[in-house]
Amino acid sequence: MTYRNDTVVILGLGLIGGSLARALRETGYSQRFIGYGRRLPSLEQGVELGVIDDYTLDLGEAIDQADILVIAAPTLVAADLLADTLSLLGDRSDQPVITDVASVKGNLHRRALAERGRMPPNVVLGHPIAGSERSGVGASDGRLFLNHRVILTPDPDNDPQAVAAVRSMWETTGAEVVDMSIADHDAVLAATSHLPHVLAYALVDALAQSEASEDIFRFAAGGFRDFTRIASSDPVMWRDIAIANRESLLGAIDEFDAQLSRLRQLIESADSNSLEQTFTRAKRARDEFAAILAQRQRSGN
Repeated sequence: MTYRNDTVVILGLGLIGGSLARALRETGYSQRFIGYGRRLPSLEQGVELGVIDDYTLDLGEAIDQADILVIAAPTLVAADLLADTLSLLGDRSDQPVITDVASVKGNLHRRALAERGRMPPNVVLGHPIAGSERSGVGASDGRLFLNHRVILTPDPDNDPQAVAAVRSMWETTGAEVVDMSIADHDAVLAATSHLPHVLAYALVDALAQSEASEDIFRFAAGGFRDFTRIASSDPVMWRDIAIANRESLLGAIDEFDAQLSRLRQLIESADSNSLEQTFTRAKRARDEFAAILAQRQRSGN
């Protein structure tokens, strides 16, 4: 099946959805951009900023206009939107390409299977590894995905042309597109993104409840600021991510808890050699990671 890309419909016009619309408009990939959501001020702001051309509060009307439909709502809402969209589409022949930007893939995959019994050929799940602690369409940026990675999790039942259409869309934004299984995606993101956010929220919340919180925050240095920056992210979004990916996230938390307990024992026993070895291994790994990032930036990937 051949898929058109003239009209892109964004379900949930926030930072990611708005940035995608801006990027696709700037490159001329699509001609028309429609927003759908439940918050009228966000949709009106999207039109005022030139991010979208029009909007609707009716999901059926949004679907009817779409060549490409991007679900850009919070993770749990995204699964509901996917189910509602598939229900409204039914078995009509002119199916749009459907994709998403959610940080968790397993729950969307399960909802699609529950709705259709198999993965619909035109539903290609994806996740851009890009973002900001800022949120909302007002923070959208057409360069947000430039030199960032987008992970697609194609299913064997996907139409190869639908996968190619989603890949092309993201490559147009300047992103590097890679494929990964759903299980691997959710495990990797639990360890590298979801766990760090949980830790940042936990640390700030714990210190804020301390009797010495005023002095703690007054004299906190750059390391505290850098580590806890992501605790300024949207709490609702991260609440949904934690719940949607709870199995993988709980595993990551347990592994970290075990490592933290080992470090506590080393500190309690004043085991300077083992502490230094641990910190040295961590520094070496972090330096290697930084070198990879620098090389990627130099090569434009």
